[in-house]
Amino acid sequence: MVPKLIRLSRSAPKDRPVAWDTYWAGIRGRGAGSDILWDPGTDNEFLGYRDVLLRYLDRGLPVIDVGCGHGRFTRALAGVFAEAVGVDVSGHAVAHAEAHADAHAGAGSRAGRLRYQAVDMTKTGAAGALAIQGDANVFIRGVLHVLNAADQVAMVENLRLLAGSSGTVFLAETNFQGNPVEYVSHLGATRRNIPAPLERAIRGLPMPGHFGPGERSRAFPPEAWELLADGGVAIETNPATGVDGQSQVPGYFAVLRPRK
Repeated sequence: MVPKLIRLSRSAPKDRPVAWDTYWAGIRGRGAGSDILWDPGTDNEFLGYRDVLLRYLDRGLPVIDVGCGHGRFTRALAGVFAEAVGVDVSGHAVAHAEAHADAHAGAGSRAGRLRYQAVDMTKTGAAGALAIQGDANVFIRGVLHVLNAADQVAMVENLRLLAGSSGTVFLAETNFQGNPVEYVSHLGATRRNIPAPLERAIRGLPMPGHFGPGERSRAFPPEAWELLADGGVAIETNPATGVDGQSQVPGYFAVLRPRK
């Protein structure tokens, strides 16, 4: 399997924004049976986060869904917070999210509360480009583990600016501790077959890492960030194989607030 993984990964664009935009440009559909590796087709994972979000995040503040992709979590957040803004480095991802936004508007109940914007949150000034009035909450799922250390630091600075003095950051990341072969095997890859959503991700995107308490402490240093809660979670992916457990990746969540 190793030679095939190497061969597939070599075709991924080296430039991160280009890689993600190219990936999303080719995506069709959503949910189970689609091309999207990390979309299980349900809101079960979000519902597992909901109590934590309600406990620590101010519902009166807007929430920024960083790395929103096709917008499944942004739409769910719009049902909880005053405003939800989905942000992604890929313009094609934003277009994909916008195309499905109206169908999930809840007969107008979310009108004016949900929008999307293409912004690279690792760039200086990205927080200001969102034109948020006042402080905001941040929801970030499955993004930090695919960034290098420098981009993590840059993104976290933008998250700090968005949160201000009253916003809170919720993050959920994959934290699989095995090597790349063990990781793709966990998701259903074998010597004979790799599930299509997984193969598309390997072929087009940066190799993921993992993000747990150690990585969180480096990206969100304790002297600058107060840790309010953390623990283990299951990150749900596309159930491409139909085998119980293969669509769930061990993960880590944390709730943080900038120190004043």
